[in-house]
Amino acid sequence: MMLTLWQWILLACALAFVTKLLGYSLPGRWMRNPRMARVTASLTVALLASLTVMNTVASGTYLALDARLGALAVAAVALWLRAPFLLVVVLGAAAAALLRYLA
Repeated sequence: MMLTLWQWILLACALAFVTKLLGYSLPGRWMRNPRMARVTASLTVALLASLTVMNTVASGTYLALDARLGALAVAAVALWLRAPFLLVVVLGAAAAALLRYLA
Protein backbone atom coordinates (compact mmCIF):
# COMPACT_ATOMS: atom_id res chain seq x y z
CA MET A 1 0.00 0.00 0.00
CA MET A 2 1.46 3.33 -1.09
CA LEU A 3 0.75 6.40 1.00
CA THR A 4 0.26 9.78 -0.61
CA LEU A 5 2.18 12.85 0.48
CA TRP A 6 -0.76 14.18 2.51
CA GLN A 7 -1.17 10.86 4.28
CA TRP A 8 2.53 10.95 5.25
CA ILE A 9 2.12 14.51 6.51
CA LEU A 10 -0.94 13.58 8.59
CA LEU A 11 0.91 10.54 9.96
CA ALA A 12 3.89 12.73 10.94
CA CYS A 13 1.55 15.23 12.62
CA ALA A 14 -0.16 12.46 14.57
CA LEU A 15 3.19 11.02 15.63
CA ALA A 16 4.42 14.43 16.80
CA PHE A 17 1.19 14.97 18.77
CA VAL A 18 1.40 11.54 20.44
CA THR A 19 5.07 12.08 21.29
CA LYS A 20 4.29 15.42 22.92
CA LEU A 21 1.33 13.93 24.76
CA LEU A 22 3.50 11.11 26.11
CA GLY A 23 5.99 13.70 27.35
CA TYR A 24 3.36 15.07 29.71
CA SER A 25 2.88 11.63 31.26
CA LEU A 26 6.51 11.31 32.38
CA PRO A 27 7.07 11.47 36.13
CA GLY A 28 8.10 14.93 37.32
CA ARG A 29 11.16 13.59 39.12
CA TRP A 30 12.61 12.47 35.79
CA MET A 31 12.40 16.00 34.45
CA ARG A 32 14.05 17.49 37.56
CA ASN A 33 17.06 15.19 37.20
CA PRO A 34 20.23 17.19 36.35
CA ARG A 35 21.19 14.56 33.76
CA MET A 36 17.94 15.20 31.89
CA ALA A 37 18.69 18.94 31.81
CA ARG A 38 22.11 18.24 30.27
CA VAL A 39 20.65 15.85 27.71
CA THR A 40 17.91 18.26 26.61
CA ALA A 41 20.39 21.13 26.35
CA SER A 42 22.72 18.97 24.24
CA LEU A 43 19.89 17.85 21.97
CA THR A 44 18.89 21.44 21.31
CA VAL A 45 22.43 22.41 20.32
CA ALA A 46 22.83 19.30 18.16
CA LEU A 47 19.54 19.92 16.36
CA LEU A 48 20.39 23.55 15.62
CA ALA A 49 23.88 22.60 14.43
CA SER A 50 22.55 19.92 12.10
CA LEU A 51 19.92 22.26 10.67
CA THR A 52 22.58 24.91 10.08
CA VAL A 53 24.87 22.48 8.29
CA MET A 54 22.06 21.05 6.17
CA ASN A 55 20.89 24.52 5.12
CA THR A 56 24.48 25.49 4.33
CA VAL A 57 25.69 22.61 2.18
CA ALA A 58 22.52 20.99 0.83
CA SER A 59 20.84 21.90 -2.40
CA GLY A 60 17.96 19.52 -2.95
CA THR A 61 19.54 16.07 -2.92
CA TYR A 62 23.05 17.33 -3.75
CA LEU A 63 25.88 18.88 -1.79
CA ALA A 64 26.57 22.45 -2.80
CA LEU A 65 29.77 24.16 -1.75
CA ASP A 66 28.95 27.76 -2.54
CA ALA A 67 28.81 31.19 -0.90
CA ARG A 68 26.72 29.86 1.98
CA LEU A 69 29.69 27.88 3.28
CA GLY A 70 31.92 30.96 3.23
CA ALA A 71 29.22 33.00 4.97
CA LEU A 72 28.93 30.35 7.67
CA ALA A 73 32.71 30.36 8.17
CA VAL A 74 32.75 34.17 8.53
CA ALA A 75 29.84 34.04 10.98
CA ALA A 76 31.55 31.27 12.97
CA VAL A 77 34.74 33.32 13.27
CA ALA A 78 32.72 36.36 14.34
CA LEU A 79 30.98 34.28 17.01
CA TRP A 80 34.31 32.88 18.14
CA LEU A 81 35.56 36.46 18.54
CA ARG A 82 32.43 37.17 20.61
CA ALA A 83 30.92 39.70 18.21
CA PRO A 84 27.36 40.84 18.92
CA PHE A 85 24.72 38.71 17.21
CA LEU A 86 23.54 41.46 14.87
CA LEU A 87 27.13 42.00 13.69
CA VAL A 88 27.49 38.24 13.12
CA VAL A 89 24.39 38.27 10.89
CA VAL A 90 25.57 41.34 8.96
CA LEU A 91 29.06 39.91 8.45
CA GLY A 92 27.65 36.58 7.26
CA ALA A 93 25.31 38.31 4.82
CA ALA A 94 28.09 40.56 3.55
CA ALA A 95 30.40 37.57 3.06
CA ALA A 96 27.70 35.71 1.11
CA ALA A 97 27.05 38.75 -1.08
CA LEU A 98 30.75 39.27 -1.75
CA LEU A 99 31.36 35.60 -2.55
CA ARG A 100 28.35 35.48 -4.88
CA TYR A 101 29.55 38.65 -6.60
CA LEU A 102 33.03 37.20 -7.11
CA ALA A 103 31.74 33.84 -8.38
